[in-house]
Amino acid sequence: MLNNKVVLITGGTGSFGKQFISTILNRYPDVKKIVIFSRDELKQFDLRQKYPHAEYPKLRFFIGDVRDRSRMIQACEGVDVIIHAAAIKQVDTAEYNPTECIRTNIDGAENVIQAALQCGVQDVVALSTDKACAPINLYGATKLVSDKLFTAANNIRGSKDIRFSVVRYGNVMGSRGSVIPFFMGKRKEGVLPITHEEMTRFNISLQDGVNMVMYALEHHLGGEIFVPKIPSYKILDIAKAIAPECETKVVGIRPGEKLHEEMITDTDSLNTIDLGEYYAILPSVSFNYSESEYVAHHDAQKVPFGFKYNSGTNTEWETIDSLRGLIREHVDPNFTM
Repeated sequence: MLNNKVVLITGGTGSFGKQFISTILNRYPDVKKIVIFSRDELKQFDLRQKYPHAEYPKLRFFIGDVRDRSRMIQACEGVDVIIHAAAIKQVDTAEYNPTECIRTNIDGAENVIQAALQCGVQDVVALSTDKACAPINLYGATKLVSDKLFTAANNIRGSKDIRFSVVRYGNVMGSRGSVIPFFMGKRKEGVLPITHEEMTRFNISLQDGVNMVMYALEHHLGGEIFVPKIPSYKILDIAKAIAPECETKVVGIRPGEKLHEEMITDTDSLNTIDLGEYYAILPSVSFNYSESEYVAHHDAQKVPFGFKYNSGTNTEWETIDSLRGLIREHVDPNFTM
């Protein structure tokens, strides 16, 4: 799928980007080039130490910001595939710096789209978040707008052979700023701060997120928002899995935070199909394909009327024991209670 292709990853020095690069190199030895596009010089330096040019001549490092359209266009020359992972992601950062969040997450998305259209790119997959579903914070709202921009971009492609789609998933296990490393760091204090005892979240590993992007690249018609079928966990189960000896202290839900996360609302379900391993929310306006054509292409079926996908009403759950195993597998192989 990616052999003999040039792949560009925006935000390529982040957790997802690094996992995606490793996966490409392992699965597609004949990839033509991988362009790592990001604005952080230090992170690029660190990644170059892992992938020195003499051993990995297919890797290219571009300093640039998705806010800068001319640089984005320059970076996309000769590119076949774009994975758009660059974003301002911290909820509190976005609330305090709303204009900066808008410039990166919305204006940056539009710049990626225009660069892709101008440079003959064939496939674009943008990363989204469960917070874009019925958003209550600015980060989620900007990602919802970004999702709409990417899905609508298929309607302005004209005769160009290009497809845009989105992948939306929940908390990445062990990612920076997530609850697992936070609780692990708090163990020695003997008290774990809990925002709310009933809180739940979706859970996905970094590699499963990468695999989902690969699936989208291979199967998308353009315009889909792909959603994984993944388990939920209860915040109290995470606490018990990591530090059963610790007390828990309820500190209250933070501004812009939900009790349960959503990935498909009951209104979204009117345009949602079941692909087996994933769901796909279809564009509400498409001038390229009808709903029946999407269904046939994906060998899918419509979800039931009134369906919704919520971390609190999910049918699949992680247990305390399964969480401990996942922590050892994905976060810290030396983890012990």
